[in-house]
Amino acid sequence: MIGIASVKGLLDRWLFRLGRPTPLPIVLGHRQIFLLPTGPGYAFAVALLVMLVASINYNLSLGYGLVFLLAGAAFVSMHHAFRNLLRLGIAGGRVEPVHAGQPIRFQFVIGNTRRFSRHALRLTGKDSVVPFSVGPEDQVTAELRCATYRRGWVSPGRVRIETTYPLGLIKAWTVFVPDLAGLVYPDPEANPPPLPDAGPSPTLGTHLDHGDDDFAGLKAHQISDSPKHVAWKAVARGGPMLTKRFAGATGGECELDWAALPMNLDTEARLSRLTAWILAAQARGRAFGLSLPGTRIPPARGESHVHHCLKQLALFGSNATSSA
Repeated sequence: MIGIASVKGLLDRWLFRLGRPTPLPIVLGHRQIFLLPTGPGYAFAVALLVMLVASINYNLSLGYGLVFLLAGAAFVSMHHAFRNLLRLGIAGGRVEPVHAGQPIRFQFVIGNTRRFSRHALRLTGKDSVVPFSVGPEDQVTAELRCATYRRGWVSPGRVRIETTYPLGLIKAWTVFVPDLAGLVYPDPEANPPPLPDAGPSPTLGTHLDHGDDDFAGLKAHQISDSPKHVAWKAVARGGPMLTKRFAGATGGECELDWAALPMNLDTEARLSRLTAWILAAQARGRAFGLSLPGTRIPPARGESHVHHCLKQLALFGSNATSSA
């Protein structure tokens, strides 16, 4: 038997022409905008019908005039609702990575090239509704929040932009599946064991337990060093690029090795522990390397290194994109 979800999917693909994800940016045309009465719109139509029947029975000229005046206003509101979406531009924005269980934010840049404002618009996804308006020849950024449950690539799924402007009697909307994806890192282990200690590194010095705030001198700048540790005052005076050394950040390199983890941990538990260790190493300013089956990332520091390692964990064993 065909399930309700399958029937709904077939109707969506036939009625709204939903198939593969739509590459962004897009501009809404006539064939992409749909119109239907809202709940108050249906009630308004029934009230007009009753008024029309009463005017016919009692031959009320003013009744006819009122019915046709209100019906004309409803038809004009239909035109304005359609025009409120027509030629609206939609582009994809930034999607910051998050850890599994945290909501991910998909940014959409909504542009208006016309010389009139677009009022009372709503961006709707599976888990959130975002109201917004766009001024004449302006653009706004709307964030759609989606819940995440597993690591890997996620997409926002079916997205709808709608409006009931100006009277709330007619709803105009468009539906699309944006070609937009965000990365979800594994959920870090809540109480991980201490970082594995590989001993002091000759390039980093001996570990001192004085905290990250204890200044311990300068060293030659390396690409992997964090920009916030660069001695910018020395650079401004025309000196070479130097990096500040802190006592708490001069520990030895640590190797985060998949094979060294306990055998009783399953795949997700291993990824969760490695994620927690990466965050701990980043917080302490320690250089670390990552070893996974078939992958070896040499020790380094910095945001780009952390992101690269977490991405490897997020996509471990699967490169498929799932819907948020």
